[in-house]
Amino acid sequence: MNRPLDYTINVCGKLIDLSHPKVMGILNATPDSFYAGSRKQTEAEIADRADRIVEEGGSIIDVGAYSTRSGAAEVTAEEEMTRMRMALTVVRRCQPDVPLSVDTFRPEVARMAVEEFGAGIVNDVSGGDVNGAFGGSDSTENGGAGTRQEGEAYPPMFRMAARLGVPYILMSSQPSLRSMMMGFAKDVRLLRELGVKDIILDPGFGFGKTLQQNYAILAGLERLLELELPLLVGASRKSMIFRLLGSTPDESLNGTTVINTIALAKGASILRVHDVRACAEAVRIMEETAENV
Repeated sequence: MNRPLDYTINVCGKLIDLSHPKVMGILNATPDSFYAGSRKQTEAEIADRADRIVEEGGSIIDVGAYSTRSGAAEVTAEEEMTRMRMALTVVRRCQPDVPLSVDTFRPEVARMAVEEFGAGIVNDVSGGDVNGAFGGSDSTENGGAGTRQEGEAYPPMFRMAARLGVPYILMSSQPSLRSMMMGFAKDVRLLRELGVKDIILDPGFGFGKTLQQNYAILAGLERLLELELPLLVGASRKSMIFRLLGSTPDESLNGTTVINTIALAKGASILRVHDVRACAEAVRIMEETAENV
């Protein structure tokens, strides 16, 4: 069993010890996320979800306003901003002290969430390149704020994370551990050059990978610990589970718990999930087991 790295991140002045795995609860302020049970659009739904994440053992709330599922409709920056502002207003009202992560690939949305609502973590599924991670296109294309220009040394989101001074979740869409580690090493160097202090690595299950590639990466997940940065795993109810088992997202809680348990055994520090209670229970059991090894 691999223990998580002895690593602490600074979230808005609050130190979070990742040597004990944390549960990040997903709050989707969207109408079309791939798992229907995670779609929260009204103020009442968002407030209830935020409260439940905390009550069930979540340490971080991850708020997203743009669905990255395959085939989802494009959402303009203005629409994402409107959804995000509404959701963060509600979450901050009912859970003012819980660390917030903002799930976006747009620098201007990240800036708004951090500066206006005190979000403390940027969770960027694009790996700094909106056209490379999940096939989306920024609404500010043709020279927009989220698009990396030819010859530009640093992706705009990298520069924004440095400007905001917040922990940054770096996701990879690479299909193998070797290419992933090479890409992470390059991007971590760029982030360090910009002054980003806290970096969390996300292998990007479901992004740019076949079913078999997802499981090959899961099998060797502990190799990413060689980069000496904490790992976030987000496989909750994804297609790598229901495609393998011939089921649906609604029927994928058990498979999610199995993958989360494997990830914990391989040293994951953060688990990003829809089902917080089940995940928190897995963490508790694994930690108790580790104490008795």
